[in-house]
Amino acid sequence: MHRTIELPVWPPQRIVSLVPSQTELLYALGLENEVVGITKFCVHPEAWFRTKKRIGGTKTINFEQIEALKPDLIIGNKEENDRAQIEALAERYPVWMSDIVTLADACDMIRRVGELTAKTDGANALAAQIQEGFRSLSTVPERPRVAYFIWRKPYMVAASGTFIHEMLGRAGFENVFAEKERYPEISLDELAAAQPDAILLSSEPYPFAEKHFAAFREVGPNVDIRVVDGEMFSWYGSRLLKAVDYFRDFREKDGFISGGMGFRNAAPIT
Repeated sequence: MHRTIELPVWPPQRIVSLVPSQTELLYALGLENEVVGITKFCVHPEAWFRTKKRIGGTKTINFEQIEALKPDLIIGNKEENDRAQIEALAERYPVWMSDIVTLADACDMIRRVGELTAKTDGANALAAQIQEGFRSLSTVPERPRVAYFIWRKPYMVAASGTFIHEMLGRAGFENVFAEKERYPEISLDELAAAQPDAILLSSEPYPFAEKHFAAFREVGPNVDIRVVDGEMFSWYGSRLLKAVDYFRDFREKDGFISGGMGFRNAAPIT
């Protein structure tokens, strides 16, 4: 985000993370003692979720709890955190912000967090491993066209300019709402007009489940409907390592898309 922050001490000794995927990254980098505060949505790792001080939600930060923790570094994200709250925090603490849309952005964030926390070698190795993992994924001659839903009442999908859109492409899908931006509201009539091969219902932020399939059945008799792990499509930290295997299994083992539109005749990415 082209901001400059000044750390009172380096490496930082009291870190507060305002983003679940970046909290998990801090764990992967071995910052058990340094991380003193996380959000109520930072569910990974479970041990941290149970033991670390929770400072509210990603958009409902408790300033008093943060004050009590006396952080020397706060890590946030442009999309996931509230701008007014971040600006208020930045008046008192060093607040480092990420802005992530692409896989390259995610890997750059990992490296920068490594530099911030004196974990450069581990962060560089992790980013390289993630990049190599995604290079190992195969592509397909014909990409299934999908709609990826993140919310219900109103229905909202992930469109262009989002990390989910990037992951859909990396996983081998074509986003039927790529001409739209960010997270537009979509009617079922618009969904039917887009003629997707499949509808992907994310497990987060809205917890879609099989009980929600019925509303989508009218779109078309041959449309495949699946609940997918939202963390794999939207978390941009160390979970990207698991995302590679998840996408591969989803494509190659689950027989995704019936009627011959699977991923079995994939060719290596060049």
